[in-house]
Amino acid sequence: MTIAPSVKGWCPGAYRPMMSGDGLVVRVRPRLARLGRDQVLGLCAVAQQFGNGVLDLTNRANLQIRGVREEDHEAVLEALNALGLLDADPALEGRRNILMTPFWRAGNVSQDLATELMSRLGELPELPAKFGFAIDTAPVPLLRNDPADIRLERLADGQIILLADGAGTGRIVDQEAAIDAVIELARWFAASTRTGVRRMHRLLDLIDLPSAYLGTAPAPVAAHPDPGPLADGYFLGAPFGQMDAAALTQLMTDTGATALRVTPWRMFWLEGATPVPTTDFITTAGDPLLHANACAGAPGCASASVSTRDLARLLAPNVAGSLHVSGCSKGCAHSRPAALTLVGRDGRFDLVRNGHAWDEPDQKGLSPEQLLSGTQ
Repeated sequence: MTIAPSVKGWCPGAYRPMMSGDGLVVRVRPRLARLGRDQVLGLCAVAQQFGNGVLDLTNRANLQIRGVREEDHEAVLEALNALGLLDADPALEGRRNILMTPFWRAGNVSQDLATELMSRLGELPELPAKFGFAIDTAPVPLLRNDPADIRLERLADGQIILLADGAGTGRIVDQEAAIDAVIELARWFAASTRTGVRRMHRLLDLIDLPSAYLGTAPAPVAAHPDPGPLADGYFLGAPFGQMDAAALTQLMTDTGATALRVTPWRMFWLEGATPVPTTDFITTAGDPLLHANACAGAPGCASASVSTRDLARLLAPNVAGSLHVSGCSKGCAHSRPAALTLVGRDGRFDLVRNGHAWDEPDQKGLSPEQLLSGTQ
């Protein structure tokens, strides 16, 4: 038995923010998953001037400013535009849901494909607001388990494969025709979807994908990198996807980073950075917070009746496997099963083992004290 959550059918954007318990949530979609040094510092300044001083790094590799007052929204838009972080067309900004492998290089296939897709967003049909794309054409796929409906990946021999999310096999495409094929598959989804079905894998539970999009098995998905020095930079984690803007500004200065690349794993890569000690971010493999997810919780989210992140910090070292502490049954911070999920309800917690926030709980009405003492 499951408890059906009430989930909004859209995500906050820059032009179309979402009201939360602490004010507006304004989402920024970094192009090619990258912000230059000046953009990072400018975004941190905007978060401190108009928001609550914190940036959220989401599981769609976007950045969010929280706590913006309605009367300051226009000033935030002006500041983001000055930083080059807005699309001129609000409609296209809403369609630019593109996950990008963080390890692309200038002039390579990944950059070319993403740039072409961004330039052709206007050719897409009307799609659900959360419908998205993944350009995962680094030497090995990394984004298979992250939110996207249509994927471009690499095979071991370097060929590009087009995958519909939820399908076991895909179709080999030439680079020159890859974005044509993406748009074609998006049109098939738009013409075939059913009422209330917003994601590709949900549609494929109901109908068969045309055989033209099937036949070739994808390459195995690779593990995410661990925090620490990486290539010509520094790979770090953001606990619960939360980055203090002042701490990030200091980190950019101390490391000499030239740019920041975002990932959907609540981790980020600082280009050209020299590693330095920091207590504000995760810097080592094995940190228990790497496997802990928690939403903003109360009072930051109006849907939540419990505080989440302080409890998650205390529980994470003692949980074997993944931990998800959710303020309500929507499970916004983690859409996949976790070894242990705690769901806020009426000021207490329901406990789900090996499931989602909306699944039937194994135990109900637990207090934080019971959870921390292990008496649940």
